Amino acid sequence: MIIIIAAVSKNGVIGNKGKMPWNSKEEMAFFKKTTTGYPVIMGRKTYESLGKPLENRENIIISKSINLNGNNLKSFDSLRKGIEYCRRKKYEKVFIIGGGEIFEQAIEFAGKILISEMKKPYEGDVFFPEIPSGKWNKKLIAGYEDFNLFEYTPTGI
Repeated sequence: MIIIIAAVSKNGVIGNKGKMPWNSKEEMAFFKKTTTGYPVIMGRKTYESLGKPLENRENIIISKSINLNGNNLKSFDSLRKGIEYCRRKKYEKVFIIGGGEIFEQAIEFAGKILISEMKKPYEGDVFFPEIPSGKWNKKLIAGYEDFNLFEYTPTGI
């Protein structure tokens, strides 16, 4: 299953000048626990903001300008090719982790969206794309100190 996972501020921000505008240990722990052991797909800018591959996950970078292949690291020039690679490997779950352009492209492939909605608005220059209304059911999964966790599933499921 293709799962989009994102932390999003109250006003839709996901990034500011190449960084996350908040620092939530609680949300990072949730992200790590959820994605560990599964491949993560991200754009080049997201990868560069991390500074290194995420441990215990195959890191798949989508970029037309860089070609990275190494230990737990692969790159493809399109999201579709990255997803096809994961399907061939028969991964149970594949997480799309950003950024804005990748999230926008990934909505058509996703079987689930997990949004950690931060409880505050933040300033930023990258926003999470609008989730098409009528196509997704939104459900509150859990409340944390810094964020509320929402799960979106396609309507009809």
